[in-house]
Amino acid sequence: MGAVLLVTLGACTAARSEQPSASPTQQPATVSANVEDQASDVPVDTVVSVEVQHGTVTEASLTSSDGKQVVKGEGGDGRWAATSRLEPGTAYTLTAQAEGTDGKPAKLVRTFTTRALTLDQQTYPAVAPLANETVGVGMPVIVTFDVPVENKKLFEQHMHVTSTPKVEGAWHWMSDTVVHYRPKEFWPAGTKVSVDLDLNSLPAGNGVYGQQDQHVPFTVGRRIVSTVDVARHTLTMNIDGRDVRTIPVSTGKPGHETRGGTKVIMEKFASVDMDAASTGVSESDPDYYDISDVRWAMRVTNSGEFLHAAPWSVGSQGRENVSHGCVGMSTADAQWIYDQSRRGDVVKFVNSGRSLEQNNGWTDWNTRWSDWVQGSALKRAS
Repeated sequence: MGAVLLVTLGACTAARSEQPSASPTQQPATVSANVEDQASDVPVDTVVSVEVQHGTVTEASLTSSDGKQVVKGEGGDGRWAATSRLEPGTAYTLTAQAEGTDGKPAKLVRTFTTRALTLDQQTYPAVAPLANETVGVGMPVIVTFDVPVENKKLFEQHMHVTSTPKVEGAWHWMSDTVVHYRPKEFWPAGTKVSVDLDLNSLPAGNGVYGQQDQHVPFTVGRRIVSTVDVARHTLTMNIDGRDVRTIPVSTGKPGHETRGGTKVIMEKFASVDMDAASTGVSESDPDYYDISDVRWAMRVTNSGEFLHAAPWSVGSQGRENVSHGCVGMSTADAQWIYDQSRRGDVVKFVNSGRSLEQNNGWTDWNTRWSDWVQGSALKRAS
């Protein structure tokens, strides 16, 4: 009986030693996310992500609960991450499918809601030029925010200007709400430019977030650089490197001298009413004027300097300066200049004893390149 017992025990021991142990590489997947289920008040700058241990992500989706918003994402093997941030006050559903190293599926579902934001907690970036606009070689890219941006470095890292052909350029912050981009030299004629602002839900500081991404493509037209010689009373238009026409003009009279410097056409009006009160001249001032239907007018300063038709001063054009600072010319000449010009064309004013104030219009080209780059929050050109 004893011998039989020993054999039996030996046989049992041998059978156990032959059973294969579980492979450490064959384990069930563990799926996690960086947002909690049923979470509320999730910050809008959260970049939602999924992590898988002992497996791979096979499928993932992030959508608003009403199905109207789909947040795209990308990843590989054990991770998936959204490629954009979230919208405020929105309910989302995150779904992720995974497969463990044991070959078995695993699933994660999270529902959550983002923090609601007021309009005062969001800053909207308005861009000039307009999408698909054709502009002149002096046109800066202008981004105007309706709520101040404190975190300028972060914002600038997400603001990109690319062009064909490539040019060197830089951003320059004019204030907490306005930033310009210009190339080192005028844009080459025919340049294709793309402005891409990845700012939606990006923290701007002080509890404020970017309100919207922007994609704005535009084209640069002909190289038009006009020169107004204040002392000689002439305007010469140069198109693509060739002087095509010189016309007589009258600029600002003593006490209202036209400012010298490089200006850019900001607006065009086939007809506009001009009131001296808008330039700070009182109605009781002998120099006050209020003229309706001024034809073929193009603004070059914030303070009210235009190029426009001035049939009332034809006798002085080419001989003396009699305006309040505008460049006046005959109606026929003004229409010809107007028809050739685009927003962003350059007008250089020479032989003037009065300087152009910084930011009195698009004065970007009056700043040395090294100083311009210093106005970048990142202190660098791109």
